[in-house]
Amino acid sequence: MNSLLLKRILKSTLLLGLLTSFTVSLAASGEATPAPDFTLKSRSGKNIKLSELRGNVVMVNFWASWCGPCRQEMPLLQQLYDRYQGMGFTLLGVNVDEQPAAAQKMLKEIPVDFPILYDSSNKVSKQYQVKAMPSTFMVDRDGNIRHLHQGYKPGYEDDYQQQIRALLKE
Repeated sequence: MNSLLLKRILKSTLLLGLLTSFTVSLAASGEATPAPDFTLKSRSGKNIKLSELRGNVVMVNFWASWCGPCRQEMPLLQQLYDRYQGMGFTLLGVNVDEQPAAAQKMLKEIPVDFPILYDSSNKVSKQYQVKAMPSTFMVDRDGNIRHLHQGYKPGYEDDYQQQIRALLKE
């Protein structure tokens, strides 16, 4: 198969995932899954390691420039980052495009100032078993995944805000 066909198949699969998007609360089931550690280069050129952010609530958002819901969600993520960053919260936007230039182009159209990391090899998205775009993981101060959102629908930002507040209180 050629790479164009593979990309179309991947996009179709991810779109199907978006159509069946859902939210999972791992905390409700009593499970605390350790978040896989990773180090990725940020758009500033600095390496960011998840484990170095322990003590903070971290939202890890996997996104792609070709993903419409990702584009829709990005300004709302910026609002959450602006509101909670001084309270022990950070947000890592992990871009999965093969070419970082595609992400950079989108970020010129939809500017954000939270850290953007590049996972062009999809190594980290595979570690996290990302099955839909966007996929958002809420990681508690101890480094455990507490919530997972697959896809995006208007209103998810309200869920994000409630989860951030609850995790910040712990």
